[in-house]
Amino acid sequence: SIFRRAMMMHLRRTLNKSCFSRSLSTTTKPFGKVLVANRGEIACRVFRTCKEMGIKTVAIYSEADANAMHTKMADEAICIGPAASSDSYLRIDRILNAIEQTGADAVHPGYGFLSENAEFSKALKEKGVTFIGPGPFAINAMGDKIHSKKIAQDAGVNTIPGFVGALENEAEVLKVAQEIGYPVMIKASAGGGGKGMRIAWNDKEAVQGYNLSRREAAASFGDDTIFVEKFVESPRHIEIQILMDSKQNGVYLNERECSVQRRNQKVVEEAPSVFVDEKTRKAMGEQALALAKAVQYQSAGTVEFLMDKHKNFYFLEMNTRLQVEHPITEKITGVDIVEEMLHIAAEKPLRLSQDD
Repeated sequence: SIFRRAMMMHLRRTLNKSCFSRSLSTTTKPFGKVLVANRGEIACRVFRTCKEMGIKTVAIYSEADANAMHTKMADEAICIGPAASSDSYLRIDRILNAIEQTGADAVHPGYGFLSENAEFSKALKEKGVTFIGPGPFAINAMGDKIHSKKIAQDAGVNTIPGFVGALENEAEVLKVAQEIGYPVMIKASAGGGGKGMRIAWNDKEAVQGYNLSRREAAASFGDDTIFVEKFVESPRHIEIQILMDSKQNGVYLNERECSVQRRNQKVVEEAPSVFVDEKTRKAMGEQALALAKAVQYQSAGTVEFLMDKHKNFYFLEMNTRLQVEHPITEKITGVDIVEEMLHIAAEKPLRLSQDD
């Protein structure tokens, strides 16, 4: 029957991925003890892989999270302050104290909080502790949308037509918008999560969008730098998962599509994309790796693109951390991305090739 054949195909795929995952396993532990500078689901996710690898784990928690699941999964748990994130999970000094108390030799930042904070990465390095993520240069380079777009252009990565620079006033916004041609997207350079973004279809909306985006960016990111680029109509949002080691050997683990969004926030992730063919996938993956090499990337990361109905694709941003959505890539590839991050952070060579 069709159902029986589908079940057999699923079983074969599962067994193949399981064998592939085991073939990557190693008896050498990259670290003795890992502290996860985060909470909740992502902390539990990292602990699971660490336990499978025989690595000791440390949880940190605020007073409000004393009985949270991640504190029970870890071998050790240290309270770092009261409920407010500003007094606990965002306090680098308190996390450093927890590292000193427990003797952790590496820190996984998870996502959110300090995961893309270059100062945190530097502080760990000064203490002789490994940051399981990219270096400060890559974090800073990709953290600013104007700067990252310039780097992408220099690396031969497709970028959305627009003005690559900060706009200082309404007159400059109108001049650039009219030169590009409406519709345009007005964006905060330090933005993320859909904040500081406005579509403008005419001069009036461009002025309104500039002022609203600037105020929102200042309130959300402490940086009101604004730029303008062409708005891609009916776009698909495609992101490429990459891994790259310290020798700049890299692979792309195909794509995730997150076009279903509400207020620029992702609602549904799908992998692989039904819209992306093999030729386009290869081109996007190679450009993602070219960008990573341009900033001496070393870890797991995600390069995001917008794609139009003709399959033209353009660089959007790079997330220099593990993303919430990473498990669906693991499902279609059989690769434990957290495990690979640990090995890469320990200066070990990448254990995968693109042929794999």
